[in-house]
Parts: sequence; C-alpha cells; structure tokens
Amino acid sequence: MRLFILSLIAVLAMFQYDFWFGNNGYLDYQETSAEIERQKIENAKLSQRNQTIAAEIKDLKEGVEAIQERARLQYELVKPNETFYRIVKEKN
Repeated sequence: MRLFILSLIAVLAMFQYDFWFGNNGYLDYQETSAEIERQKIENAKLSQRNQTIAAEIKDLKEGVEAIQERARLQYELVKPNETFYRIVKEKN
C-alpha cells in the first residue's frame, strides 16, 4: 500500500511540475499573455499612425490647400506679392 501511495504522490508531483514549468505550462502562459498585451499596444500605435497617414493622403489627393500648406511648412515657399515673416525665439 505504501508503494502505491508513493507512486501516486510521484505522479502528482510530476503533473504539478508539468503544470508550472513544463512546455505550455502556467509560466509560459503568463509570458505569452504579457507579450500579447505588448503587441496590442504596439498595434494600436501603428493603427493610429496608419489612420493619420491615410487622412493625409486623402487631403493631398483631394485638396490643393493641403499641398500648399505642406509646401509652405517644409520648403518655406511664398506666393507672389506675399510677405513672409519668420519669428524666432531667443535662446536664453
């Protein structure tokens, strides 16, 4: 009877080890859950960036004002008969 009880305890210990430390065990589950959360955050950032880029592309395709604004900001272009003022902050 003692041998039977010891074998049951050994089998239980083996199952517990597999549950906590084995392949696809609890610790692997926790690591995978944390990785999924990090990936969801990254996907949300990338999705927002994609939406911003899509909106910018739509503006550039549909309107001339967006193209003019972009040219003014990036290349400092000025229309004819227009005065351009640049305000520079003083360095302390």
